Amino acid sequence: MKEGRHIIHMDQDAFFVSVEVRKNKNLIGKPVIIGGISDRGVVTSCSYEARKFGVHSAMPSRMAKMLCPHAIFIKGNMDAYSEASHEITAIIKEKVPLFEKASIDEHYIDMTGMDRFYGCMKYAHELRETIMKELHLPISFGLSINKTISKMATNECKPNGEKNVEQLEVQPFLNPLSIKKIPGLGEKTFMKLSDMGIKKIQTLSQIHPDQMNSILGKNGLSLLQKAKGIDHSLVIPYAEQKSIGTQCTFKADTIDVETINNLLTSMVMDIAFQLREKNKLAACITITIRYSNFEDVTKQASIPYTSLDTTLIQKAKELFKQVYTKRMLLRLVGVRLSNLVNGFEQIDMYSESQEQYSLVQAMDKIRKRFGQQAVTRASVLDIDI
Repeated sequence: MKEGRHIIHMDQDAFFVSVEVRKNKNLIGKPVIIGGISDRGVVTSCSYEARKFGVHSAMPSRMAKMLCPHAIFIKGNMDAYSEASHEITAIIKEKVPLFEKASIDEHYIDMTGMDRFYGCMKYAHELRETIMKELHLPISFGLSINKTISKMATNECKPNGEKNVEQLEVQPFLNPLSIKKIPGLGEKTFMKLSDMGIKKIQTLSQIHPDQMNSILGKNGLSLLQKAKGIDHSLVIPYAEQKSIGTQCTFKADTIDVETINNLLTSMVMDIAFQLREKNKLAACITITIRYSNFEDVTKQASIPYTSLDTTLIQKAKELFKQVYTKRMLLRLVGVRLSNLVNGFEQIDMYSESQEQYSLVQAMDKIRKRFGQQAVTRASVLDIDI
């Protein structure tokens, strides 16, 4: 597992922008910015042409307009991006033995063992060509001995690139890079290490473990391992992606639809908060009911990747209306979110107003400080079922 592994990291180039370009060829070569259009909005993605002006994701739209006044701003379409993501995953699933969907636009592929039958670099190249030919979306990949190095290789060859970093090339590849290139190294850690004169990965790799532990604790030791090209984390099979859910068995069987809908609202709010806490997005929601005769009925639906309450609550209520078809007492209702990938709720801002998005953030801060039940909607306060 530690040596001889062949891990491919595939990452779409400016994914959201690429989907927009696929729909509108007039955007090719233009500085395109995806995200909130108002001055209070946030840049979610931008083309490489816009990045040349200093624009980057998470930047306020107002600043992006100042840096690149001739940029084309697009509100975005999460339905289209989710659909494109599923299309990419479907091709990869058909072509490789083991893969992990790490986020909406990136995948890890474990080709270990397959190198005896195929050249891994050749296979990755052909897979990339297939995706670009069939979906007309640009993609880059890195191939190396573990997930960290393959991801860093991808980042170094984007856009529209391929890079293979073999075992003996790992440290020479890492040494000249900024520590900021290490996945998972945040801005505060970067500033702390930079103030100590640790700016290159080569310097970081030579720090004694005890010193790193004293500076940053376990996180420091993890960064030191990565700086030395060590990463034993496995490619997690996509089929094993976990779901998150909850259910409620009523004190007494009921037919009170209004109260059940309010209960669903509360349940969805709870699991959506858990989803955001884990920096996850869901692409499927399932509602389950149990009638008084113990008959279970389930209904599920695919949704654009999201973790926001409003979208999930609306869909949960729609599914409940579809699944509850008998005028019979109910004894249980459950809701589950699945098809989870890493990501942040900002990418679903397109369907939400800035006020709604800000409200979710404010509520999450209160929950983190005072507990998950510290804030909720007025409609669910008097539920006793």
